[in-house]
Amino acid sequence: MAPPHVPEIILYLADEAHDLWHRTEEELEAIGLPPPFWAFAWAGGQGLARYVLDNPECARGRSVLDFATGSGLVAIAAAKAGAARVTAADIDPFCEAAVTLNAAANGVSVLFSGDDLIGHDEGWDTVLAGDVFYDRAFTDRLVPWFTALAARGAKVLVGDPGRSYLPKERLGRLAVYKVPVTRALEDAEVKRTTVWSLAR
Repeated sequence: MAPPHVPEIILYLADEAHDLWHRTEEELEAIGLPPPFWAFAWAGGQGLARYVLDNPECARGRSVLDFATGSGLVAIAAAKAGAARVTAADIDPFCEAAVTLNAAANGVSVLFSGDDLIGHDEGWDTVLAGDVFYDRAFTDRLVPWFTALAARGAKVLVGDPGRSYLPKERLGRLAVYKVPVTRALEDAEVKRTTVWSLAR
């Protein structure tokens, strides 16, 4: 199906969001695996993908990292925008299958990395991150890394629907969208989602 805010892209997504999320979360927790973030098009990712498609110069001809890729939505948008090379990264092992299937469904080529890339720099020109500031400890790891990447010249873009730990003081607003979302997973049917650029 096509995410509502990015109809140019089709993804394999869960259509019974609430039941799948809770059933799978419980089952996976029992064996120590993460919830199925890859099965949903989250608001931050939809907003960021929309921005990339509408502003292809942020990806065109560039080496792009889509960090915490989930379904691969943002990576696919970057590939469609003409990126020279796109790496979709996520430590959830199920994401590799999701990204591979979704990229194929959209006729684009996307590499996958299952490594924890925080603190690493493989020379990406653009780093994209949708909906990553939901946890304080994770944010505390991300901010120094994103700051270092921006300081050496990478364009770091973040899509965020108002998560609690967004470091607004370090960011510049680029665009704001009203993104339809699944009420079963969010606290509203439409999330005001902002795309931000990390200042150097």
